[in-house]
Amino acid sequence: MLLAVSYLYKICFRYTIYFMSLSPKDLQSLKEQLEKEAGELEAQLKTVGKSQEFGSDVDHFEEEADEAEELSNSLDLTATIKERLRNIDQALDKMSKNAYGVCEQCQKEVSLELLRVDPESKLCKECKR
Repeated sequence: MLLAVSYLYKICFRYTIYFMSLSPKDLQSLKEQLEKEAGELEAQLKTVGKSQEFGSDVDHFEEEADEAEELSNSLDLTATIKERLRNIDQALDKMSKNAYGVCEQCQKEVSLELLRVDPESKLCKECKR
């Protein structure tokens, strides 16, 4: 039991240390960037695939094939957008738990430089390689 508490303390302490290495100004800026990006992605998600008339014209098979390809592409794009939104939500959740900016693989700090480019990053530069 004592070992588990000691391990948990190390993890929480490590996250707190790394979280504190980001200034409040940097954290606020990254949070705003994440929220803005989430809003843009949600708006984009609403418009993807809206103009589909799939199956309305059965005598033009080439047009049907084009529509099927367009539907497939919009489904792929929808999945990609939803995945990015999940990553953004996880990053915002980590901010609220003082665990933001810590690599999920090695538990080292994710550089501010990387977070500015990819604020929902879960891994540091070394672990991304």
